Amino acid sequence: MNTDNVNQNLPEIMKSLTKITHLIIDMDGVLYVGDKPMPCLKEFFAFLRERSIPFILATNNSTRTPQEYVKKLAGMDVKVSPTEILASGQAVARLLAREYPSGTRVHVFGMPALKQAMMDEGFVVADENVKLVIASMDREVNYQKLKTATLLIRGGARFIATNIDPTVPSEEGLLPGTGSMIAALETASGEKPKIVGKPEPTMYQLAMEQMAAQPSTTAAIGDRVDTDILGGQRAGLTTICVLSGSSSRVEAEIGKADYIFTDIADLLHAWKNELRSH
Repeated sequence: MNTDNVNQNLPEIMKSLTKITHLIIDMDGVLYVGDKPMPCLKEFFAFLRERSIPFILATNNSTRTPQEYVKKLAGMDVKVSPTEILASGQAVARLLAREYPSGTRVHVFGMPALKQAMMDEGFVVADENVKLVIASMDREVNYQKLKTATLLIRGGARFIATNIDPTVPSEEGLLPGTGSMIAALETASGEKPKIVGKPEPTMYQLAMEQMAAQPSTTAAIGDRVDTDILGGQRAGLTTICVLSGSSSRVEAEIGKADYIFTDIADLLHAWKNELRSH
């Protein structure tokens, strides 16, 4: 194994990839950028299936339903189940369903996938008389949508954000992310939102709960130090940063990721080498 890829501050018990039994994996910038798959994507998932390593694909991106993510990955020759995907919209809906009764009226500032996630948990999506405003990425944002959400928040509705990622990686470069839109709503409403997605530990905790996993043997793989790695650390997980998306090696080192790899192909190579040496 290339020791350049290991943070020497990692506790001795987890200085081996072979100790990992469960994974929580980000998608954008890790498995693909835009519609371009990362090298060895198919081989990486084949390795996880062969080793019987359960995983959840956990993303702050709420613009697609789990079924749409399944279809996207199928187009890259990777087969996953909707139950192996946890988008921030689902995390918000699941969390709030534990606090609010079915039928609670909510306003959604976001894409249809986020509205569907809320309805799947029994919420009623509406534009008035709502208890909650759920905000995320809206690629069709306009002034009227900003106005409606702002007035509802100012009127007393609780402000919830799926995440505050300022940018999202694409084949064109870094594009405006959810955080850019949350900032506009926060400025206009004068209210700070409750954040559910990474870097908060909530999504990781929900994913571990779903897999019946323990933090001590679970690793988080991501490309953003300020969300994926920080969130994993807050949840007590081993953190693996890949440099194929948003963050640089310097940022990953400063953020004290436990492992740093060029991409998942590099991670796969190191993991296989470790197994061969055991």
